[in-house]
Amino acid sequence: MPHVRSGAYARTSGSSRLPELIARAAEPLPDLDDPAFGRHFDRFGEARVVLLGEASHGTAEFYQARAAITRWLIEQRGFTVVALETDWPDARSFDAHVRGRPAPEGADRAFSRFPTWMWRNKEFSAFLGWMRQHNAGKPAARQAGVYGLDLYSLQASMRAVIDYLDQEDPEAARLARLRYGCLTPWADEPAVYGRMAMSSGYARCEKLVSIMLTDLLKRQLEDNAADKEALFDNTQNARLVRDAEAYCRAMYYGGPEAWNLRDRHMFDTLDALISAKGKEVRAVVWAHNSHIGDARATEMGAIREELNLGQLCREKWGRNAALIGLGTHGGTVACASEWDGPMEVKTLNPALPDSHEACAHDARIPRYLLDLRPGKHEDLRTQLSEPRLERFIGVIYRPETERWSHYVEARLPRQFDAYAWFDETHATTPLPAPAPARRRRRKTGAEETWPSGL
Repeated sequence: MPHVRSGAYARTSGSSRLPELIARAAEPLPDLDDPAFGRHFDRFGEARVVLLGEASHGTAEFYQARAAITRWLIEQRGFTVVALETDWPDARSFDAHVRGRPAPEGADRAFSRFPTWMWRNKEFSAFLGWMRQHNAGKPAARQAGVYGLDLYSLQASMRAVIDYLDQEDPEAARLARLRYGCLTPWADEPAVYGRMAMSSGYARCEKLVSIMLTDLLKRQLEDNAADKEALFDNTQNARLVRDAEAYCRAMYYGGPEAWNLRDRHMFDTLDALISAKGKEVRAVVWAHNSHIGDARATEMGAIREELNLGQLCREKWGRNAALIGLGTHGGTVACASEWDGPMEVKTLNPALPDSHEACAHDARIPRYLLDLRPGKHEDLRTQLSEPRLERFIGVIYRPETERWSHYVEARLPRQFDAYAWFDETHATTPLPAPAPARRRRRKTGAEETWPSGL
């Protein structure tokens, strides 16, 4: 997503009473390593999907909080799917690790692209270690798995489909090489493909990658594969290739289409995953607040006509989708100043006056949960339903242009079912990442469009 710009949404006036209402409704949360932390979120344990947000991609407390909540939902409520804002083939390396399986092909290169610290960090690694212990000795059907929802792994997904078909059906693999050959020259430079695709000479790739997905979906319907999980895995890779090709082209058309295509892909992947696992399966999603909060409650949807994963989940599952945002006021954050730049640790600017974050800070409680569902704290819901600024920090943080780069206006109780607050937070601790494959530096002139900063 390009820099966040706002201002067209109706402006609210400040309310001196709001921090008092927040303090009255706030449920203080215990330490993050206290088992009682997860228990506070048990009220959402009957949901089909629980979506856990974050106000930035580089905050340790957000990872630790989501880990504690997810542990509770797995141990106490039987959730078995953990879906991440990352690519399907990269997440398969995490899944193999937590389920004690051999590492998939290419696992040594997983998460080597910018921003490496988003999933290669100490806090998330600790959660994966817990998942591995939890799964040990359990039958496959009772193990909790890790899956990716995003669509940036064009090359890795094409490679995975061909490798799978090489083993299962060499003739189909030959056809896959021909069909994906249209995209192969641009696999390392998808933004360049997007620019070239503006001419009809490259539009033919759209049909070819769609045919490839259709073929794999037919194989699923025939239901005669020896390894159904492997077939589903590579059907998802084919879906990713199709949607990534469309995303490349959409970037150059302007408007909301690229954002909408990406979030529809994440929803379709989640929906397919839940359907494949069976009607009893339940999922936890980890993604940015901009993806898991209902876009219709923000200027993203009201002004820019953007939808998102949280909105689509509500439309599909209604009250069985729980949307939980996480926010902070101050501290430090792991981030970069520009795309492909080195990781830095920056100090967060204090929240802007009368923003949701400033009001949450003025409640003077260091860590708490707000239950924002209808019928709970109606006075507070009324006050918070007026549009106020809300801070979104992705992997890029530019404090010098904070208002225009990182704030949108939102109606918090319509955006989330609950909001977890951490007044002061700290940067994630990165882990070493493998050296990325060499590639030419992009020269598109478009910042934060491939991929999105959120």
